[in-house]
Amino acid sequence: MSRLALLRHGHTHWNRAGRIQGRSDIPLDDDARAELAGYELPAPWDKAALWSSPLQRASETARLVAGQDPRVAEALIEMNWGDWEGLRGVDLIADTGSGYRHIEDWGWDYRPPNGESPAEVRARLQPWLGALQGDTVAVCHIGIMRVILAGAWGWNFEGEAPFKIKRNRLYVIDLENFRAQPEPIRLIRQETPE
Repeated sequence: MSRLALLRHGHTHWNRAGRIQGRSDIPLDDDARAELAGYELPAPWDKAALWSSPLQRASETARLVAGQDPRVAEALIEMNWGDWEGLRGVDLIADTGSGYRHIEDWGWDYRPPNGESPAEVRARLQPWLGALQGDTVAVCHIGIMRVILAGAWGWNFEGEAPFKIKRNRLYVIDLENFRAQPEPIRLIRQETPE
């Protein structure tokens, strides 16, 4: 049986400011580093193959929670947000001429100006997903997770998503039938020596 566990990277200062990061290579902030250093992958995921996006916020998260360097997959880089990268979603929503939509209204073909649609993200992920064997942990981004989980849940970016992506949790997909487990698995707190 082959399974994939998706883990979202830790916070950056852009996350906390509500800015769209996309492919900007923003590092983890100090609070995220301190928090992630206190977590580890639960068994059996601590023995799984470890992959990450090439962006430093993902690869550093992988190193902190797994204690090893991940293999890097270009396919796992965040969705390209084009002209909206670095802007705040709340500002784009307030600007009625921006074309910005809430995720529930995207559909597979919605594309930010000069950016990438969920369908295009799905197409670039397919070869990487198809080559996975055994248990794999992938540390990546919310956009990548949404696309993979949308496929696993049968959600078409229309209406409320059947999943909520939170940090410090593994979202597991059975790759044999491409179905998501209903509940994520929490990372475990490292035991501190006395």
